[in-house]
Amino acid sequence: MLAIFLYICIYNYCIYNYMDVQPLEGEFTMTSETTLARWNEQRDAVVERMLAGGGKPGLAIPEMVAGMSGLEMLQAMLAGELPFPHIAETLDFSLIEVEAGKAVFQGTPQLKHYNPLGTVHGGWYATLLDSALGCAVQSMLPAGRTYTTAELGVNIVRAAASNTGPLRAIGSVIHCGRQLATAEARIVGPDGKLYAHATTTCLVFDVAQR
Repeated sequence: MLAIFLYICIYNYCIYNYMDVQPLEGEFTMTSETTLARWNEQRDAVVERMLAGGGKPGLAIPEMVAGMSGLEMLQAMLAGELPFPHIAETLDFSLIEVEAGKAVFQGTPQLKHYNPLGTVHGGWYATLLDSALGCAVQSMLPAGRTYTTAELGVNIVRAAASNTGPLRAIGSVIHCGRQLATAEARIVGPDGKLYAHATTTCLVFDVAQR
């Protein structure tokens, strides 16, 4: 009788926990679709705001960013007040969000990003991650300070394809000191699946006076 009782208890426990954690049919898909719709809506709004503000591909001259902190520069770029880098057009990605210590980019892998093996080139992942990492670091820098990447480590854990759809790289600062800054970033899909992750070490220094 004791064995039967234990069996029933274990059975009920397993059933209860399975029902507790498993989503309803279609629930996860709907969440992914909702997230994707929100991502695309946010990206469209960002691009529209940048273009309305006069934003275009290019390089900001020193006079345009004089006296601005790293965060202010990135916010000005999102507002269309400063040009955005040409590579954003080349690899089809853009800055979506930025705050102190964090930067979010969205990109969509395409056929033009494939390598000879018929998969998305590792450089696409690396560039998207490097952008999120670098801008996260830049967002922590005061006026008159800048940075450059000294080390970038990338791990690709899931293949993306031209039919994958939009992916996001989310970069966060781990440490930002007087001379060195470190950060980490992940590329994820709207369903939360991880595609790649990376870490970086950046050199921080004064902007050269011209």
